[in-house]
Amino acid sequence: MATRPDERMTEPVMDATDLWLEEVYTDRKIGTIRKLTPVRGDGARDPAREVQWVGETQVMSQIGTLPITFALEAKTLAEAALQFGPEAKKAIERTVRELQDLRRQAASSIVIPQGGMPPMGPGGLPGGGKIQMP
Repeated sequence: MATRPDERMTEPVMDATDLWLEEVYTDRKIGTIRKLTPVRGDGARDPAREVQWVGETQVMSQIGTLPITFALEAKTLAEAALQFGPEAKKAIERTVRELQDLRRQAASSIVIPQGGMPPMGPGGLPGGGKIQMP
């Protein structure tokens, strides 16, 4: 029996114990660096968790713009900016390898119909329908 759409959907709930203040820095050319500062439910800094730095850039592909996101192991914005180039290059190379693997997997899963006429068994040619009995 079908259920109503509102019964199947779960309500999105934000985790108040895992909140982050986000600051975005950009050079307006290559990409952005996001500083994620952990905060408690009241908005105060959570000293029990470390600040995280995330780099983001985009590359053009045959299907359009592809976003690339990668972690930066830094303590300051200056350190994050220095790491941005090398880490972006690694992330792009990793993404290209993953896309090539996906392309190979997709190509190997293509079913190619059998060519020519099937061997005739007893009874002559098979019927003209699409369903064939073994």
